[in-house]
Amino acid sequence: MIGQLRSTVIDCPDPRALAAFYAELTGLPLAEGDSDGEEWVVLGGPVGQHSRLAFQKAPDLRPPTWPDPERPQQLHLDVTDIEAAERAVLALGARRLDGEGEGFRVYADPAGHPFCLCWD
Repeated sequence: MIGQLRSTVIDCPDPRALAAFYAELTGLPLAEGDSDGEEWVVLGGPVGQHSRLAFQKAPDLRPPTWPDPERPQQLHLDVTDIEAAERAVLALGARRLDGEGEGFRVYADPAGHPFCLCWD
C-alpha cells in the first residue's frame, strides 16, 4: 500500500450547505476541527478510521449534465437503501435524473453532482 485514502473531495459553490445535505443523507458527522470556515468542510471521523467526505469551495463550478457527455459526472457516490431514502433526499433538495438500472436510481445533489441510491 502506498497510502491511505483520506477523503473524497467534492467541489461546490457552497461547501457548508452541501456538507449539510450529505450529513443528512449519510449520517456522517461534521468534522469541524478539520474544516476551514466556508472554504473547506469535512464530514466523517478521524483520518484513517472512518469514511470522510470533504467539500471544497469552487465558486465557478459547472456541474455535470447527466447523462450528457458534454460535462460528464467524473465521480459519483452510491448510497444504499433507496426506498427509505428517495423521499428524504428529494425533500433535502436533490432532484431525480434520467436513467436508472436494475439496482439503482440516479439523482443530483443541490449543487448538481450525480449520485445513486442503490438496492443492496
